[in-house]
Amino acid sequence: MNITAISPALYQFGANKSKPIANTDRNPISKAGEKANLVKATFIAGLGLGIRVLFELMDGDFIFEKIGDATKKIANKQSTKPSLLKSAGIMTGLVLMLVGGVAALYTLFNAPKINYNGNVKAFKKQRDMDVYIRGNETEKELYSQMNQKAIGADEKEKENLRRLHMQMRAAKNKVPDFVKL
Repeated sequence: MNITAISPALYQFGANKSKPIANTDRNPISKAGEKANLVKATFIAGLGLGIRVLFELMDGDFIFEKIGDATKKIANKQSTKPSLLKSAGIMTGLVLMLVGGVAALYTLFNAPKINYNGNVKAFKKQRDMDVYIRGNETEKELYSQMNQKAIGADEKEKENLRRLHMQMRAAKNKVPDFVKL
């Protein structure tokens, strides 16, 4: 039994945006998405660092007194009779500004690392997805060719096609590890 050759376009790897195979078979991995995930993770780590810095500064209650004094000054500027709720809101805002500022500085400090790691991760994931997508296309092509061959085949050829079909099902294209099903 002969199976005809598969188009060499199926074996071209990389982002070929000029000729997509089909609308559903585009590579969903993008550099911007990978970098956004890394920025989010770095900012969350920066928030943790900011909270730790705040607790380290509050060890001697010095920073707490400074924040309390700043809260009173801001509350007194806002109105002649500051309320407890307004003071609590101002204090919360000052604490969040400190923690958020540390997180933003931490994220900016790690920006070159985020850029590099985002490019590397996106390249690896794009390559794996391209192999998976091209493998699915090849598999579809082989199944359709086997189906066409089976239409006019005798019993011996059909038995051979069944054996080949079982071999292909056993060697099913594996989904990349980073894809959550």
